[in-house]
Amino acid sequence: MQTPLKAYRGRFAPSPTGPLHDGSLVAALASWLDARAHGGAWLVRIEDVDGPRCAPGTAEVILGQLAALGLQPDEPPVWQSRRGDLYQAALDRLIASGQAYGCACTRAEIAAAYERTIGPRPKHGELVYPGTCRQGTQGRSARAWRLRVQGRIDWQDRRLGAQSQDLGAEVGDFVLKRADGLWAYQLAVVVDDAAQGITDIVRGEDLADNTPRQIALQRALGLPKPRYLHTPLVLAADGHKLSKQNGAAALDLSDPVARLREAAQRLGLHPEPQSGITVADLLARLASRWAHAGGWPAA
Repeated sequence: MQTPLKAYRGRFAPSPTGPLHDGSLVAALASWLDARAHGGAWLVRIEDVDGPRCAPGTAEVILGQLAALGLQPDEPPVWQSRRGDLYQAALDRLIASGQAYGCACTRAEIAAAYERTIGPRPKHGELVYPGTCRQGTQGRSARAWRLRVQGRIDWQDRRLGAQSQDLGAEVGDFVLKRADGLWAYQLAVVVDDAAQGITDIVRGEDLADNTPRQIALQRALGLPKPRYLHTPLVLAADGHKLSKQNGAAALDLSDPVARLREAAQRLGLHPEPQSGITVADLLARLASRWAHAGGWPAA
């Protein structure tokens, strides 16, 4: 039985693979504004569970960028890399209940099984796991751990509206702990959101397709399901999503007010130009507008 959601608690959860850029500022500002508009708490979580991709010192850079923009968390930040015991406890529960199982497959074996049972592998996107190890590893050692999934997940997004995904057909049994021993993002984020009492997740639209997997995990672990709001993507000049992977430049913080205005414009808030306004005053006005718009200004 799921426990009910409590008073509003939101979060911004950057991965420290590089400094914040224009796109990540939009998500950070939206989550902060939503928390302030609802009179709730805003937390920061450093999602460094994928250690090899995280550059040393980048988390501190991100926290400094947020501070320069006036986006201060209401509680000390937490680091996923320090929370492995929580993830292991959750995985142990899923294994004990038969909802998670060991997988001995290599990537090459998964690709071959996909082509054999489903058809030609797609040029882009992840392969749907065909369930090879669902009935056991045939004496081979487990390399990874997967969640058993089935059926369709329906959910409501505060901006995108009704959403649906056939998790079994479109994703398959997804990884909870990787073959290299690292925790998968899906398990870590679900465990952390529940442990921190997160009621509302406001993040970029590129993460919307992760939501069904996270809802499946919430159900499997008996955890509350937060409300979701996925913000518009900020695109680069070539039309692709602005991201650290495609070389997005770090935020220019020589004028924090200007950066916040630009991010607010992308969220549909359209603040009037005003010389001499402080970061704190601008944020207060933006939060008031967000609240007046009922939680999504472009709705």
